[in-house]
Amino acid sequence: MEIKKAPSADLERGKGLSLLLGLVVALSFLFTALEWHSYATVEKIDRALNAQDLEDVIAVEDEQQEEQKEPEQVQQEQTQPEVSLPDEFKVVDNNQEVAKMNFQASDTNEKPAPPPAPVGPATTAAPEETEEIFVVVEEPTEFPGGNDALNKYLSKSIRYPEIAQENGIQGRVIVQFVVEKDGSTAHIEVARGVDPALDKEAVRVVKEMPKWKPGKQRGKPVRTKYTLPVVFRLQ
Repeated sequence: MEIKKAPSADLERGKGLSLLLGLVVALSFLFTALEWHSYATVEKIDRALNAQDLEDVIAVEDEQQEEQKEPEQVQQEQTQPEVSLPDEFKVVDNNQEVAKMNFQASDTNEKPAPPPAPVGPATTAAPEETEEIFVVVEEPTEFPGGNDALNKYLSKSIRYPEIAQENGIQGRVIVQFVVEKDGSTAHIEVARGVDPALDKEAVRVVKEMPKWKPGKQRGKPVRTKYTLPVVFRLQ
């Protein structure tokens, strides 16, 4: 007896058709995806501003600025004063006579006019008298607090120069200065130096001193010269 398959149970019969339908569906999804991606890219390009658009925008802005400037230029032209110039210039003939000025020489026999009388007696400015600088006075000048305070100020304020320390330089710098009537120091100079670095430091310390008690002569403050030894010593 021969076995026959029912047409509904034949699986091989519809295999090719199913494969074809699947391929068609897959290709449809692929085309849809490609079209969607291209559409998004086009949207970005359309929203971007290209070079031509920029040139158009700049041109429009320039035209607006020119339109705004034109009324201002017209207003400036209206406010500018008009200067009238002659239509033509007349040329004067060189041969034409010009009015002459006659200068008559004074008679040599005439006596010269006497000089004007002086209004008052001539006064000459008196030379300014420079105030005397005393070396010895009745009441000597003094650092505020006395010599002990002066020594403390020097030991506290002096900064030993590094270059002098490295080279082992030490010694005594003699500084001379003038104590003014108000107690300030002036005309500071090195009478005897040791080293440029030490001399400079000694002058600096004297310049930064507080005001001294001025010297007095006959009960009045006077300018006094003072000599101060500044000792630099390495320990």
